[in-house]
Amino acid sequence: MDKIVAVKGMNDILPPQSASWEALESLVRNVMRRFAFENIRTPIVEPTALFVRGLGEVTDIVEKEMYSFEDRLNGEALTLRPENTAGVVRAVVEHSLLYNGPKRLYYMGPMFRHERPQRGRYRQFHQIGAEALGFGGPEVDAEVILMAHMLWQELGLTDIELQINSLGQPEERHRHRAALIEHFESHKDALDEEAKRRLHLNPLRLLDSKNPAMQPVIEAAPKLIDFLGSASKAHLDSVLRLLESHGVPYTINPRLVRGMDYYNLTVFEFVTTKLGSQGTVCAGGRYDYLIEQIGGKPSPGVGWAMGVERVLELIQESARPLPTPVLDVFAVILDSDYLPSVMPVLSSLRQAGLSVQMQASTPEGMPSLKSQFKRADSSGARYALVFGPDEISSGQVTIKSLRNADVPQVTIALTEVAQWASHQAS
Repeated sequence: MDKIVAVKGMNDILPPQSASWEALESLVRNVMRRFAFENIRTPIVEPTALFVRGLGEVTDIVEKEMYSFEDRLNGEALTLRPENTAGVVRAVVEHSLLYNGPKRLYYMGPMFRHERPQRGRYRQFHQIGAEALGFGGPEVDAEVILMAHMLWQELGLTDIELQINSLGQPEERHRHRAALIEHFESHKDALDEEAKRRLHLNPLRLLDSKNPAMQPVIEAAPKLIDFLGSASKAHLDSVLRLLESHGVPYTINPRLVRGMDYYNLTVFEFVTTKLGSQGTVCAGGRYDYLIEQIGGKPSPGVGWAMGVERVLELIQESARPLPTPVLDVFAVILDSDYLPSVMPVLSSLRQAGLSVQMQASTPEGMPSLKSQFKRADSSGARYALVFGPDEISSGQVTIKSLRNADVPQVTIALTEVAQWASHQAS
């Protein structure tokens, strides 16, 4: 029979690579806890209308990239989530999570977009995101940015630049929209067919174009920051002052607009030059109207999403590997008849907090001592615990260090194993 393989652009994450994922997730959970963010887990499948309404109908994600299908049982239009801010907001609205006050939430999980797979861009990709809901002040914009900045510090990543902009408020964008249409209309011959199609539907998206032939026209286009009113400018200035007070460098990028329509005021991206064209590792901003768009009572929000694959690749590029768990003990067992005596000892080691790999038998019996020590060494274990005939007959175990030749081999009574384990665990 033909071998069944994974869907193109949807990758298996195998050991030992998966250990780096676990290490990153553990570090993120620790940082989230320090900022008082709580975990939320939402479904992978959501109503298609959630993303059409939340992200904007005239966006690349909705028009081209979503995995959408019809439920065969009831005909409901469903979509594999292409991002999770809309899903978090849907859950907050559905369960009235803001009834008792604002919430700080974070999530981890897979997202899906039908794109051409390439470095740093996959059809199933993973995001870690933070959403602060019910907070309208610029200090929370700064707080979520500072949280991402702390993550880079904890990971030892230095080649990441913060770019920031303001999209203002709807009435300011409306004036800018009219100016954009007028500008691009006067240069219509320079626009590609996609830009011409979107010109009157969503002219802000033209600023995202990567078409080299359009770049001079885009560079000359009116800048949204020039249309901001005093309140929007004051909001951005407050965010920037707070970043400066923490010594966080930034660049104002007036062309930064983001790919979803729900943003207003602050938008930002953390970018790197180390990953080629897929240089954005974390991005987000403020979305004060999304909760109302999804059916809730008007309430502000701000957050970001981080691309896990890109961050892990950046860590690899930086040659600063994440600390991953080390196996503590490999149990060398020379006869399967010893297992009733050995396995309770191994259980006591695990209960003490040590990680233990047990040699398993084969149809021919237990492998030779030499073979087992070879496996013990390749496992990365710190110690081999040897259960041979002499040890079993005397109620003892021999402990051999596999990583430090200066540590002498010792034989101790099985009754002393718990004390030894406690010392190793500490």
